[in-house]
Amino acid sequence: MAESITRRTLIGGSLTGAGMMAAPSKRLGNIKMGIYSITYLGYWYRGDALTIEQVADRAKMYGYEGIEIEGKRPHGFPLDWPRRRCQEFKKYVAGKGLTISGVAADNDFSSPITEHREAQLALVHDLIRMTSELDAKVLRIYLVWSGATKLPEGGGRYDIAQKIWDYTQEKFTDTQRWEWCRDCFIEAARWAGEYGVTLALQNHKPIITNYNLMLKMIKEVNSPHFKACLDAPLLENKEADYVRKAVFDTGSLQVQSHFGGDFERESRDKPIQLIGARGQWGGEYVRTGPMKENFYLPFCQALYETGYNGFISYELCHPLHKVNGQVVGLDYAHNSTQLAAEFMRNTLAQARKAAATKLGV
Repeated sequence: MAESITRRTLIGGSLTGAGMMAAPSKRLGNIKMGIYSITYLGYWYRGDALTIEQVADRAKMYGYEGIEIEGKRPHGFPLDWPRRRCQEFKKYVAGKGLTISGVAADNDFSSPITEHREAQLALVHDLIRMTSELDAKVLRIYLVWSGATKLPEGGGRYDIAQKIWDYTQEKFTDTQRWEWCRDCFIEAARWAGEYGVTLALQNHKPIITNYNLMLKMIKEVNSPHFKACLDAPLLENKEADYVRKAVFDTGSLQVQSHFGGDFERESRDKPIQLIGARGQWGGEYVRTGPMKENFYLPFCQALYETGYNGFISYELCHPLHKVNGQVVGLDYAHNSTQLAAEFMRNTLAQARKAAATKLGV
């Protein structure tokens, strides 16, 4: 966000009290893996979207335990999900032994245009209703989601929508944007409480430039129905000590999380590697090779130590590389989703063992 708010927030370190400053739990958490359906929305690879039922089928096939529904077409736009549709999908998912871990809103409460904020409030209200009727409990939300553009030749990009957002914000201050979002969240949190739903604010740019700003907003909204979705890939610093501190500062506010990226394995006898990349917000997407450290390991260990009981869901939601001049296709999404499941299963096993040792349980 704005440099002024960032500077004000970070004086003296993290926001004491905003994230409960969790001490290690005496009981290990229980982390489950899910698929966030944006992975198969048909935006980033070349090819069509899967139906939401097909996403559930893939979740079962690859050993995930749940599915998080993207809150827009063709998966989870709430006008397409009356009560009967929610009941039918609940039965479908339960029949596969899976859980609906949550719904994800692509909302933007930062617009200087009143009608736009009101339209976004209407969207979030209906997503809260849909989340409740699915018994999903958690609705992931943003301060800002500028949007994404699906390209006719396949794949997608973020930078076109981001330029539009930048233009509309030129004449407005950091404080104005913050207050618009906070006012909308207060209203949405009240609805969430009426429906038995928890809103999970993600540490996602552009306004939230560090996790302390996520905690600051949660503190200001001051609702038991407004909590956190802290994601490791979005942390501004991936060093182990910082990652652990972010988890402990968030503490019991954490109700949802995600993991993502590109994965590859050179051969069957070698472990899966997390691949770094650059240029994902627009232009050419370039993979830069294996990352030296698995920052998910300290993140998940800290989740276990704080007693987190919830999902960490895989998302493939960035522009992808090209092969022979074309964006990779649906097969790449399948392969990545399968490799991600194995990668995170191994990471969780290591993290749980390390947490158990640390806690002596």
